[in-house]
Amino acid sequence: MTKNFFNDRTKKLWHLWDCRPCNKNPESDHIETREKILIAAFEEIYEHGYQAASLSNILKNTEATKGALYHHFKNKKELGYAVLDEVVCESYMDSWIRPLENIDDPITVIKELLTDYAEMATQDDIRRGCPLHNLAQEMSPIDDDFRERISKAYTDWQKAIENAFEQGKKAGNVNPSIDSKSLALFFVATLEGCMGMAKTTQSITTLTCCGEALLERVESLRPKFISSET
Repeated sequence: MTKNFFNDRTKKLWHLWDCRPCNKNPESDHIETREKILIAAFEEIYEHGYQAASLSNILKNTEATKGALYHHFKNKKELGYAVLDEVVCESYMDSWIRPLENIDDPITVIKELLTDYAEMATQDDIRRGCPLHNLAQEMSPIDDDFRERISKAYTDWQKAIENAFEQGKKAGNVNPSIDSKSLALFFVATLEGCMGMAKTTQSITTLTCCGEALLERVESLRPKFISSET
């Protein structure tokens, strides 16, 4: 197994989420070959893109045989779909969707998620960009199955924020006049745009400035007047 397999970069997955498979000890007997292949494939795709990803490198980084790979995945495309569904999208669920379920103050929670991310972002994160955004740009125009999976991931993320805003309205913590659906779309699109521009400029400063503006916009969604007694 190569030295950098399951390294800190992979565990953070661009710091937007917490990947449960990546957090396991790579030497543990409880990690199955399929999981090792998935995480190695994620790292390879994240670093080089799906089309340039090498199955040989993936096998080298897991010490798995070609037979083992094809036992679990019929071909490279099926492996790519599994990485997207089981690693990238599931990690978004853990980091962005589940934290927003059944909460009364989504503005505070969203700001905390953004702030935590900003504090952990590194220059290498900026270099490689957002895994979901990378796949969206590379594969959506040329593969319908990738496009549909990526579209669903964005839709689920947007819906989670929309539902959280609606719950916040009922609790009196979000301005009741806002259009929750449009603002959820705005949030997801803006954050992904911020990350894309940071990768293009290779600048943490770009990401920080954009993130600060997004934080201000989220804060502005609070009711204009909240009693100090509430």
